[in-house]
Amino acid sequence: MAETTKKTIVSPQTGDKYTHIHHKSGLEILVCEMEGYSTTEAMFGTKYGSINTQFKTAADKDYCTVPEGIAHFLEHKLFENEDCDVFDLYAKTGANANAFTSFDKTCYFFSCSDNFKASLEILLSFVQSPYFTPESVAKEQGIIGQEIRMCDDDPGWRVFFNMLCGLYQKHPVRIDIAGTIESIAEITDDLLYRCYRTFYNLHNMVLAVAGKCTVDEVLEVADRLLKPCEDQKLETVFPEETLDIVREETVESAAVGQPLFNLGIKCQPRQGLDNLRAEMLADITMQTLSGSSSPLYQEMLQSGLVNDSFSSEVFNGDGFFTMIFGGESRDPQAVREKVTAAILDAQKNGLDEVMFNESKKSAYGELVRKLGNVSAVTNTLVAAHMAGCGLYDPMQVLSEMTLDDCNRFLREEVDVRRMSLSVITPAE
Repeated sequence: MAETTKKTIVSPQTGDKYTHIHHKSGLEILVCEMEGYSTTEAMFGTKYGSINTQFKTAADKDYCTVPEGIAHFLEHKLFENEDCDVFDLYAKTGANANAFTSFDKTCYFFSCSDNFKASLEILLSFVQSPYFTPESVAKEQGIIGQEIRMCDDDPGWRVFFNMLCGLYQKHPVRIDIAGTIESIAEITDDLLYRCYRTFYNLHNMVLAVAGKCTVDEVLEVADRLLKPCEDQKLETVFPEETLDIVREETVESAAVGQPLFNLGIKCQPRQGLDNLRAEMLADITMQTLSGSSSPLYQEMLQSGLVNDSFSSEVFNGDGFFTMIFGGESRDPQAVREKVTAAILDAQKNGLDEVMFNESKKSAYGELVRKLGNVSAVTNTLVAAHMAGCGLYDPMQVLSEMTLDDCNRFLREEVDVRRMSLSVITPAE
């Protein structure tokens, strides 16, 4: 029988630490004891999101393809068991609980000031106890159908997905996390059980706990409630995706005061530490180019082309990597021209060194601040683990980053020909 092993991970930069436990059940458990804190947060996650629609295990001959939106549907259904609603159980412990499904993960979590162990018992119990019936599935199809229609009416949601559809030809990241009205109509209780057995295997999951807690407390509950299972050798696959984009521009209208835009640049996806390095290089490069102190931002702001909603972010995961500029603008096409010109100039002449140093220091400070936030630590532990990294790897990557690294990334990885603009204009 497998043994439980423990390893302490220490940050070379700050001295912060957490414990990485490989539990005998097959689950990876990450515990960050934060002395002096009054709250605790626990997150139980599976590496299963909306993009995981094709998969197989060692027991399967061929890949199985399931309807879009099933990961999100399954998240909703797990909160109902045969006896009661899970939120009623949390109400008795006083914990604040919720869950989310993203493109590449599904997570169940709670935060509390008291009754931590009782709340952890609820979390580990209900996530391991699926209960689906044809009747409950039919009821949920109506509920999620309403949710999909609400998202379709959300301008911020539409401008984002229209951008993804302009960039990605086949990758399921272009599909709404909740799926479509048509796709969720295909979901059955049998399909839910199959996806549950495949992706909610403890070898594909992680438990992270941070705040007012101890390793011994977590292990005591885990030893009692985790159900050991075999590693199924899960494989997921995505349609082949080139770096070519679908279209340069998508324009729709909706009830907005002024145009919304998302400007995306499609880049080469990566995995593990290579993905983390590329993500941080892209982020610092974008901040150097267009952060609040940059000449580009100040020029656009003072001319009234953008307002303080303008921002940038890196959106990446299995098989996708996008640099995004977004916000409100009276003329999104002019913003695209300004951003394109700034990128081409920096590719030729290099990024501004002063702005680079400011962006790097600001990003480093934000990473340090997050280490003092219970919720941020819990979320980052889960996200980093699923990405094949550790909690402190971003600080290490950032501390080693140079201006030459960012200039090289900008020249070699960023191509303005792989740019797609999505705009939502005010409805007449």
